[in-house]
Amino acid sequence: MDLQKLFGLDGRIALVTGGSRGIGKMIVEGYLAAGCARVYISARKVEQIAEAVADFDRRYPGKVIGIPADVSSVEECRSLAADLAEREERLDILVNNAGAAWGEPFETFPESGWDKVMDVNVKGPFFLTQALHGLLKAGGSADQPAKVINIGSIDGMRLNPWETYSYHASKAGILYLTKRLAARLVSDNIIVTAIAPGAFQSDMNKAARDHGDAVAKGIPTRRIGTPEDMAGAAIYLASNAGNYVVGETIAVDGGLVHGDLKSSIDA
Repeated sequence: MDLQKLFGLDGRIALVTGGSRGIGKMIVEGYLAAGCARVYISARKVEQIAEAVADFDRRYPGKVIGIPADVSSVEECRSLAADLAEREERLDILVNNAGAAWGEPFETFPESGWDKVMDVNVKGPFFLTQALHGLLKAGGSADQPAKVINIGSIDGMRLNPWETYSYHASKAGILYLTKRLAARLVSDNIIVTAIAPGAFQSDMNKAARDHGDAVAKGIPTRRIGTPEDMAGAAIYLASNAGNYVVGETIAVDGGLVHGDLKSSIDA
């Protein structure tokens, strides 16, 4: 077997939403190392995009392009797709990574906290994938399908101890939406899958970022996730190695979902 052909991403074009930091940036790093020709990143904050692009340019000159966008808005999803269509004739990989979270007690949980999270985490991935359908079809073939990878969370597969009502609902929703999209788009040579991360250092997971050693004690593998852990899963699904995996979710969590017997019994 030719492992470079199996796992390499030579010449491919990718878009990673929320690609300027955290898990999105880990995935971008992996795609560049695997050979992507260009990786587009989007985020709401222009300064974050500029900082990320400058960082990547030092190692991969000219290969990362930033496009500001708020994917919670259908209009901006369509604008992002139109901007990309002006630059590229196809899209090989779309990673719907941008996310939002909100925690508040049940009695006071606000509509704004519900709508913000659902709009970013569920509505955005659907309408951005819809808007990019043409470019993804142009990038896909029977031998090398285009890929859509939705970034969910293990909180869509099990409960956490916090009152994050809309976050739990949204992450469960995106995992099932992955299955529905996969069933529809496979006939267009577009494969849809998902990743459910556990504890990785990011602005959204401040516990793992700021108290990694303490968090690691509750994980079966006794460590939090590394950039290589996330990049490896994202490369697998994006590459030819993942061409026969349709609609599935991979938990990248050190065993929290499937290896934590005590928590499973307690739940």
